[in-house]
Amino acid sequence: MIRVLLADDQLLVRAGFRALLDAQPDIGVAGEAADGEEAVRLVRELRPDAVLMDIRMPRLDGLAATRAITGDPALHDVKVVMLTTFELDEYVFEAIRSGASGFLVKDTEPEELLRAVRAVVAGDALLSPGVTRRLIAEFAARSKEPAAASGLSELTEREREVMALVGIGLSNEEIARRLVVSPLTAKTHVSRTMVKLGARDRAQLVVLAYESGLVRPGWLG
Repeated sequence: MIRVLLADDQLLVRAGFRALLDAQPDIGVAGEAADGEEAVRLVRELRPDAVLMDIRMPRLDGLAATRAITGDPALHDVKVVMLTTFELDEYVFEAIRSGASGFLVKDTEPEELLRAVRAVVAGDALLSPGVTRRLIAEFAARSKEPAAASGLSELTEREREVMALVGIGLSNEEIARRLVVSPLTAKTHVSRTMVKLGARDRAQLVVLAYESGLVRPGWLG
């Protein structure tokens, strides 16, 4: 059973999500929070598998709450999915940098929401290639200047190549075609790269690709 915490200051939004999630045989709502402080407290108390976290909430906003959750080693397995009103919310890139595994627009189709919850708990980042490209185009240029690339020293040349392809928004299947390898091999390279860099998921790997300077804004080919 996938246990989900709902964090949104709008009762009707939480009620809608709860009705949808609780109707699934493999998903259940572990709890609800109306602000960021309550969300962090309940995550520590209930240890859900995933949190659907609104970005704008009173007392403590979703970004700060996400940083508190992802920054706690004891909560490493908890996946945070940010909820936003607009597909290119100005805070989305910062949310990913804060440790969120992805984001959902609040008017997402029910089937997509369910697929997303299952995907993020399974370890996949909730960023489709198309969404990744739009995020990069809109926000990567605003990120901090690339840091020294010393964190990449443990990667093999092929792993650096794969990380760069992840950074420009390619899926495992697209990476496999680009490198003429099997999708399983591509997935293995991505997984090993994440382990070596301590990335929580694919979303964070995209951010690290930019922050390390391995990929720069505009390299969207």
